[in-house]
Amino acid sequence: MLARPASTVAILRDGPSGIEVFMVVRHRAIDFASGALVFPGGKVEAEDADEAWSRLAPAPVKAPDRAFFVAAGRETFEEAGLVLARHHGAAGLVDAATADRLVETHRARLLRGQMSFADVLSGEGLTLALDLMVPFAHWITPEALPKRFDTHFFLIAAPVSQLGAHDGGESVEGLWIAPSRALAEAEAGARTLVFATRMNLTKLARYRTVAEAVAATRATPVVTVVPKATRTANGRWLKIPAEADYGVTEVFVEDGSSFGTSAIRT
Repeated sequence: MLARPASTVAILRDGPSGIEVFMVVRHRAIDFASGALVFPGGKVEAEDADEAWSRLAPAPVKAPDRAFFVAAGRETFEEAGLVLARHHGAAGLVDAATADRLVETHRARLLRGQMSFADVLSGEGLTLALDLMVPFAHWITPEALPKRFDTHFFLIAAPVSQLGAHDGGESVEGLWIAPSRALAEAEAGARTLVFATRMNLTKLARYRTVAEAVAATRATPVVTVVPKATRTANGRWLKIPAEADYGVTEVFVEDGSSFGTSAIRT
């Protein structure tokens, strides 16, 4: 089965004890990663490649193509209530009051399919802040699995003052959390993390500030990760390339567990 294109966004801010990332808890009725703590994101839709985005998202784009960036902005608005856009000619993102108004006015209609994300930005005189989205990681689900995604992960390259509000549909909880805390809560059994989320939180936990995380990410090429699974009697080893710089090459995941803390190979 072909992998479905998708985008995920790690929105960072500087907290009292280091960086924090905005995450949401997936609704248990959703068929993928139900109940898991995840970064906002979702599938790339046909409208994300509309020609209108050459005007509404004018920043030059290399790899991946513009549709992945647009999907990241759209899904963040839909799922997290964050507006990664600026008024025409402005340097900073829209403020919290404006973001709240946009979410209150447009999100429900957007989720019902009564308008497009391009309609929202065009009607409000906004452009999507592609230049603040920094490609961070690229993960493709192994071929053996029935539901596959070709997912590009992005960092937001600027502090975000908006609080964020989960959508109450796909996500049931939204929170700012330190990457190290999310990992600790998952290891203690209080949170569920899928493998890719765990690994990207581990990488984010290296950084003390948003500026440090963004600078390191801009200076590091993204290496595609397609985990290779080897079955054992009670679980599987997931192998990833050392060049992807996660500090490990294999992680053991027990059957029935999405976190995989039993063993690590470097």
